[in-house]
Amino acid sequence: KKTAKPAAAAAAAPAKAQTKNKENKKNVKKGDTLLALQWKKEQNFPMWYSDVITLSEMISYYDISGCYILRPWSYKMWELIQDFLNVEMRAIDVENCYFPLFVTQERLEKEKDHVEGFAAEVAWVTRSGDGELAKPIAVRPTSETIMYPAFSDWIKSHRDLPLKLNQWSNVVRWEFKYPTPFLRSREFLWQEGHTAHATHKESDVMVLQALELYRRVYEELLAVPVIPGYKTEEEKFAGGMQTTTVEAYVPISGRAIQGATSHNLGQNFGKMFDITFQDQEGKTATAWQTSWGLTTRTIGVMVMVHGDNTGLVLPPRISPLQCVIVPIISKKLSMEDVSEYCSALLKDLVAAGIRAKFDDRTMYNPGWKYSHWEQKGVPIRIEVGPRDIETKQARCVIRYSGEKVDMPVAGLGAALVTKLDEIQKGMFAKALTYRDDHLVHVTDWKDFVPELEKHNLVMTPWCGGEHKDWEEWVKNKSREESLASRGEEEEDARTATSVAAKTLCIPFKQPDLPAGTKCIASGMDATCWVLWGRSY
Repeated sequence: KKTAKPAAAAAAAPAKAQTKNKENKKNVKKGDTLLALQWKKEQNFPMWYSDVITLSEMISYYDISGCYILRPWSYKMWELIQDFLNVEMRAIDVENCYFPLFVTQERLEKEKDHVEGFAAEVAWVTRSGDGELAKPIAVRPTSETIMYPAFSDWIKSHRDLPLKLNQWSNVVRWEFKYPTPFLRSREFLWQEGHTAHATHKESDVMVLQALELYRRVYEELLAVPVIPGYKTEEEKFAGGMQTTTVEAYVPISGRAIQGATSHNLGQNFGKMFDITFQDQEGKTATAWQTSWGLTTRTIGVMVMVHGDNTGLVLPPRISPLQCVIVPIISKKLSMEDVSEYCSALLKDLVAAGIRAKFDDRTMYNPGWKYSHWEQKGVPIRIEVGPRDIETKQARCVIRYSGEKVDMPVAGLGAALVTKLDEIQKGMFAKALTYRDDHLVHVTDWKDFVPELEKHNLVMTPWCGGEHKDWEEWVKNKSREESLASRGEEEEDARTATSVAAKTLCIPFKQPDLPAGTKCIASGMDATCWVLWGRSY
């Protein structure tokens, strides 16, 4: 009996790559960096990904499956996202706070649909030292049930609204599926926003404000194009009224990935946790609530979209270093000879607001440094040799395009600010073109799976987001046809890369839908276009 080996192998690949990387590192002097990826992006995408994030010093593996060490190179990226969101959240009156990591079983299980959505992933603490706890305590999978009893205590009047809070924290979801660093892990970092409002309209505004921030993180910081839209009833947040999302596309793998979500919770949690207030007429009313979150998954998406067979390719706005200065040391030029020149360059770049470094290490030759910083994805490498000093210029090498340009030292900082902006825009444009080239419209079922097999996102007419039965039919039918075309009968239940299609969103921006257009699955009249894809 044949099984879906490609999916299972892809899911297990990070673990294999971890073993291979460990073996490679045995042959490398401590402190050195492996200078070449062992896998090609277009030949084995999962192994390439694991290679990139370990050899670029973003991730180290840990001895608990699904848990990873974020090294300074990747954590700095997360800090840059935090810096951006903190400024933007303050501008819409969202305040930071922190709530406990643990939640009682009684609180967690208070909202039935909500807990069912997370039940399989909840980690429980049952022991303390040598003794059993009187009652098990859950480690937060999300914080609605932790925060909302406090909301009930704090909100008494319409004057207490709106309440807009955000916390930066970690959460634990004990995933059953094969883990992948950044994308699917048992512990991850995120921000989660939670707000309460007097009216439905105000809560809807908040949902879209948060989603717009997420779109900007992806498109303006990470140079990754996303498609905003509504989740279907099948895919919405457990216990919520409506979920909005931004969906990204990953080249080569041809898969979609959920970028971030923003939920209108309606009054469901307000009723469960008695979050009520006196309105302006003196009547008791229930608050309307939202929750919204963005995780370190953002970093993994960026790596997969932009990385190449040399390593990371970082958009300037998210890169820990935007420029690195590498002196070309030789018999003709010592570090002492070049140090003053490079230090002056560094001072100019930093004064222009550029995150820059002068790599003055003497134990590595220039070629090693070139490879090292290329692998780490630094947007611009500035090379300084004897001729550059004589002519008062510097050679600038652009990571994402390979372009080499000689630039005068006078005004270099200001010139490179402009160049970094060009790189940011160029990387976004390249990713957008690739994504749009793999977004197709299909109106006949016979074309659906063949387009998925071409690594495309597929937009189809649909009978409405409430039709969970037909959504499930498409998922099962697409899996069946995809496996049959490969001569396989089933796929690993733990795979995070199923061949089945799923709805990604009902895009806000809808193509024209002529009257009488039929749903691709049910044959009923279509009410909207829905976006499908194979997803992580």
